Amino acid sequence: MSQFTPYSIYGIIGYPLGHSMSPLIHTMSFQDYNIPAVLVPFPMPSEDIPTLFKSIRLLNIRGLCVTIPHKQTIIPYLDEVTDRVKKAGAANLIYWDGDKLCGDNTDIIGFMEPLRHKNLSADYKKVLLLGAGGAARAAVVGLHDLGYTDITVTDIVDALPNALAAEFNLKVVPWDKRNEVEAQIIVNATPLGMQGKFETETAYEQSWFKGKGVAYDIVYTPYHTCFRNAAEKAGWESISGRDMFIGQANAQFKIWTGKDLSVRAKQAVIDALAGK
Repeated sequence: MSQFTPYSIYGIIGYPLGHSMSPLIHTMSFQDYNIPAVLVPFPMPSEDIPTLFKSIRLLNIRGLCVTIPHKQTIIPYLDEVTDRVKKAGAANLIYWDGDKLCGDNTDIIGFMEPLRHKNLSADYKKVLLLGAGGAARAAVVGLHDLGYTDITVTDIVDALPNALAAEFNLKVVPWDKRNEVEAQIIVNATPLGMQGKFETETAYEQSWFKGKGVAYDIVYTPYHTCFRNAAEKAGWESISGRDMFIGQANAQFKIWTGKDLSVRAKQAVIDALAGK
């Protein structure tokens, strides 16, 4: 009788979870490395989080990706968190270190990756950050790590940027004055443009893009967002949220397995998003 190796279970938690590519990219990578593991979606509302943490230990779940709205909620349930989690105030990864359940934030690593590879002009100093939620926090930590300190933040909810600005020494501008800010890097950290009810919207109009610069959209479904389309028509370069997604997923997989995501799995996500 052949030896059966039990499958390790990994998961992604969020609510809702309809658009996630995490099960595809991680499970395919496990297969390509012959690791007997699978990553499954666990859509769950916030009130189920205490029960989840009992289940992690009970069912020996080996790791979890964490998405909206749980990135802050889970922190008190963890035994240890990295400095990245402390800086961002959010965790998007749960992993085991011995018998300790730990949290990390790979959104920061994923966010920096495409900017690092761009080798941007030294003239690109001023950043406008659209949105002040959890994704924006990861972006600010990443921008600071890359040496960008002249950052202006704005949000449709006027009070939201103030805490972020105070904590990270940012400038604040009202949402309806965002087109008056001089910037060479503009980051969309709002859900505007995301597949679904916001898909036809953009946080920044084409006529507002002045000079040359880089427009970075954290949204990755659809691949061609209204924000990126507007930027490119105005002569700006653009970075897709797809690059950030693959970068942060790669960092997650590496923490769990010590390996990079497989080439086939990354290509599968690129192909899946190309159809959207």
